[in-house]
Amino acid sequence: MAEMDPLKLVEPAATRVRDPVSGRSVWLAKIIRESKVTPGGLQLSVVWDSDHTAEDRASIEAALRANLKGAGYDGKVLVMPMEAPKPSFKKAPGTDPVPGMSGGGVAPHGGPIEKQQLPGVKHIVAVASGKGGVGKSTISTNLAIGLQKLGFQVGLIDADVHGPSVPRMMNVHSRPIVDAEKRIVPVNSYGVRCMSMGMLVDENEAMIWRGPMVMSALRQFLQQTRWNGTDYLIVDLPPGTGDAQLSLIQAVPLAGAVIVTTPQDVALGDAIRGITMFQKLDVPLLGLVENMAWYELPDGTRDYVFGEGGGIRVAERYGTDVLAQIPLQTAIRKGGDKGLPAALESDGSEAVFVELARRVAAKLPV
Repeated sequence: MAEMDPLKLVEPAATRVRDPVSGRSVWLAKIIRESKVTPGGLQLSVVWDSDHTAEDRASIEAALRANLKGAGYDGKVLVMPMEAPKPSFKKAPGTDPVPGMSGGGVAPHGGPIEKQQLPGVKHIVAVASGKGGVGKSTISTNLAIGLQKLGFQVGLIDADVHGPSVPRMMNVHSRPIVDAEKRIVPVNSYGVRCMSMGMLVDENEAMIWRGPMVMSALRQFLQQTRWNGTDYLIVDLPPGTGDAQLSLIQAVPLAGAVIVTTPQDVALGDAIRGITMFQKLDVPLLGLVENMAWYELPDGTRDYVFGEGGGIRVAERYGTDVLAQIPLQTAIRKGGDKGLPAALESDGSEAVFVELARRVAAKLPV
């Protein structure tokens, strides 16, 4: 077996570490200027901004070492400061630079990008996929309920305006109300606060909307809804890498993204596009969920209907984790159709979703 090249682990590891000064990843902020293997270990030559405190530097160094170790490098990591000054990346208030553009940037349909913190929300987590049909909404709803079971306050946004699934899956039949401050109050279901376009229109009505209208609706769900007191706000994104994804990334600071895929090659190719989109837009990748990983036969053997281990191979290639492998089960499908997500069960079948929630919470502690 070929020995692992630690130099290939530097970029994915640094991409997962956020620089508190620039708000970008350590890799995109160009803090690491050179990496090489020396007799003493893996040496990273870094250039600190004048605004980096000693605490910032120690935190970044510790995170780099932890991510390199998590990627399989067990050797010593030497972080060597360079003397060259590094220009400040500090952002103007209310703006967020777009990679490849100077200044504050503009939104795809005009106007400045204004990223806003959501009052009272500790972590915003995007659940995304490159293609439809991989069970992304199933993962989103069960992740939300899993986090709620662990004792957290959870919100769930269905960002798929054209094909909302959350109302059915979360058994929501009422409409949200508007409070005295003209803010939307999400609907509570199973202890999770939910918001979806499917709660505002007839179930059979087609949403024939162009991009700007979709973006406006998503901003309302995020910025004009009362999410105060939320530990984790899960955003179930539509498939692809289009307007909804860009709107979310530009509107609020994302704590991380979870990519959902099935093991077969046609889905994995689209999952990779989702991974690279978040990397290019400097959103930390929490990991990958391989859904419909296998079907368990009556004798206990596994039938890998869509192929075996595809999600694991992609995770290894991009230096991230497989957060969960979800089996193909009739009960999970029925639970979604009936509005009784599998994570609600207490017969042991919910364990995979609770463990998924636990791993996400470990990466983003509150």
